[in-house]
Amino acid sequence: MEIQYASVWEKNSDAIPDQIALICGDNEVSWKDFDDRAAKLATLLDENGLGDDSKVGLYLHNSNEYLEAQYAVFKIKGVPINVNYRYKEEELVYLLDNSDSEALFYQGCYADQVSAIKDKLSKVKVFIQVDDGTSDTLDFSVDYETSIQSNSPMERIERSGENIYMLYTGGTTGMPKGVMYQHEGHLSAMLNTAGAWGLIPIQEKVDIEALSKVIKENGESNNLPVSIPACPLMHGTGMWLGAMIPLLAGGCVVTIPQLGFDPDLLFRETEKRKANNLVIVGDAFAKPMLDALDKAKNEGKPYNLESVNNIISSGVMWSSEVKDGLLKHNDMILVDAMGSTEGGMGSSVASRDAPAPTAKFVLNPGVIVITDEGEHVEPGSGKMGKIGTSGLVPLGYFKDEKKSAETFKEFEGIRYSFPGDYATVEADGTITLLGRGSNCINTAGEKVYPEEVEEAVKRHPNIFDCLVVGLKDDRFGQRVVALASFQDENQVEEQDLIAFTREHLAGYKLPKQVLFVPEVMRAPNGKANYKWAKETAEKELG
Repeated sequence: MEIQYASVWEKNSDAIPDQIALICGDNEVSWKDFDDRAAKLATLLDENGLGDDSKVGLYLHNSNEYLEAQYAVFKIKGVPINVNYRYKEEELVYLLDNSDSEALFYQGCYADQVSAIKDKLSKVKVFIQVDDGTSDTLDFSVDYETSIQSNSPMERIERSGENIYMLYTGGTTGMPKGVMYQHEGHLSAMLNTAGAWGLIPIQEKVDIEALSKVIKENGESNNLPVSIPACPLMHGTGMWLGAMIPLLAGGCVVTIPQLGFDPDLLFRETEKRKANNLVIVGDAFAKPMLDALDKAKNEGKPYNLESVNNIISSGVMWSSEVKDGLLKHNDMILVDAMGSTEGGMGSSVASRDAPAPTAKFVLNPGVIVITDEGEHVEPGSGKMGKIGTSGLVPLGYFKDEKKSAETFKEFEGIRYSFPGDYATVEADGTITLLGRGSNCINTAGEKVYPEEVEEAVKRHPNIFDCLVVGLKDDRFGQRVVALASFQDENQVEEQDLIAFTREHLAGYKLPKQVLFVPEVMRAPNGKANYKWAKETAEKELG
């Protein structure tokens, strides 16, 4: 049997048709209905001329519809494109055009944005609007639920493990790029992780028939995983760890549709659904979670987390102090996964019996750390090196051969992915993560490229020059700070400048603070002096 996501999920729907696959609010969808609804959406895509390798944008919040639409795209051998719902019009047009998207599923609350850019999306053949009660269906769009009710399910087809799966990066080293995988390699890596988490037996070689048998047995004994991705499905952490892995294991994915993170809502859903796995993004989520747990306990109304076996995090530092605090509330496993869209590199596992230090990871098999001169970093040497992984290595970046050659390359005869993370290797073989070699800012798991923010700030007529850096933030890891100089005697207030940039950038990219300086220092050749910018910002703003 082909190792392709839609084909495996179809097998699951046959094995456990009546088990619940998706929950959002009060809406529960069985595996049988999950498959049927996705097949009807696949008919819609097929009838509009989409098929093998067609790209489909998913401009949606966490929801059942997000996962149904993605499944439908996999069914036609297409490629789902994750769209950041925080993007402004310019960013949306760039992503949908760069990805060659031929269809767009979008949340009703973004109808105005879609209407505004429709004429710039010449490649899009069909728009599908998900009704969330905020807007009537646009004249040029198809209503999501109506299309499901009016279409027959597309017949199952033969697919290939070589079908392409792609996830757009958050733009760590430039504009967002589509990272391409083959289904077989990506799916196999996700199954290995599911085995490591204890969701399914570990397989030396992927055997879908054997997996289907295990899932059927687990369904009969009510032993299927329940996962809540607290972070957005539009990023790899939420989608891969929070949704794809539990679905491959025949589990249920519980999504919370509200925007913004509410730890109390997460814990209420955890209690109600008896969730086993919670997926988060470091301290940005874990600190509010710990505060909520402490508050509930102090008020004599502690949350019941007995069902939770694992809390899994990736993308932002997860401090040991916060981990220790969470473990006081429940005996569970805390998995801190180090990786990026371009591949996984290591993990740190903490429990009550075995605490783990901050930013210290055990390397995955096939992971190396080498210096910029191309030498292995010796354990305990104190030298810094870039991390490379030979495990799940992408095919490359979509439409970017130059960057692909820089990131995915051979070392000592083996092909590695070098996403740009740097680390030191400790004497015991573990590594301490130092961060990206670039100037990228990582704020609550969202990646912000400084030059993009700088250009937005410099659009203001009263601003002459600008540099943007990230400063340490207890909750979000880093916060975006701009250093700006005035064009002439005409000045602008800090909050007015921040409001101005909101017209051009997603909210998470906005400067949280602006430091006005007499002159923005640059090198003689005009290149940015980020060292000066960082030191100045830290001195003045802390």
